Amino acid sequence: MNGTEGTGRRISAQVVCGAIRDDIVGGFFPPGGRLTEELLARRYGVSRVPVREALRTLESEGFVRTRRHAGASVAEPTEQEAADLLEMRGLLEPLGAARAAQRRGEAHLKVLRGLVRLGQERAEQGQLSDLPSLGGWFHETLAQASGSPTLAALLTQLRHKITWVFGDGPTPRAVQAWQEHAAIVDAVARGDADRARRLAALHVERAVAVRTPKHPVNAIRRRA
Repeated sequence: MNGTEGTGRRISAQVVCGAIRDDIVGGFFPPGGRLTEELLARRYGVSRVPVREALRTLESEGFVRTRRHAGASVAEPTEQEAADLLEMRGLLEPLGAARAAQRRGEAHLKVLRGLVRLGQERAEQGQLSDLPSLGGWFHETLAQASGSPTLAALLTQLRHKITWVFGDGPTPRAVQAWQEHAAIVDAVARGDADRARRLAALHVERAVAVRTPKHPVNAIRRRA
């Protein structure tokens, strides 16, 4: 295989990985559902090679489980795993906000302020359908503003898994959540790392308090 073929293969696997992940997070493939290479290759119009690579990546991320003789299936988060996701968010998101206050660029601030403006407008007007994507974009941009690719990648993966397990969050908190986003951006713009950390921690605490798993109870059970 030459270099060009190798690059194309990696890109294809990355694209397929993202598509499968999105379908798992969105609920198209439910917890416990089988994931055969043939089915996935047919769904995404690719060969089995990038599908096989994508499944290995998703297994390392915790979205897929592979058992001998049974093949691959969508993972079934346990109660402990679900609780761990929220605890990790409470640790990493404030760290990311503090780092952003120290390292953000003007481009990051421009995007964050624009997202806050749009989010507040949609929330106040009751136009809630756009808020999950705006919220995801906000948190991804804030993570990137931390200046740490490793931390940003961890936060992005964590956000995907929390959305998978808990959904996009209750809408009654929409106005308050975007007010909290605005306060975090203000602290980041001022370069106040301590305040950004505290505000992000409070934001996570309030969000976690109203989170409930979106999957049936028997899909988030403790394994013996």
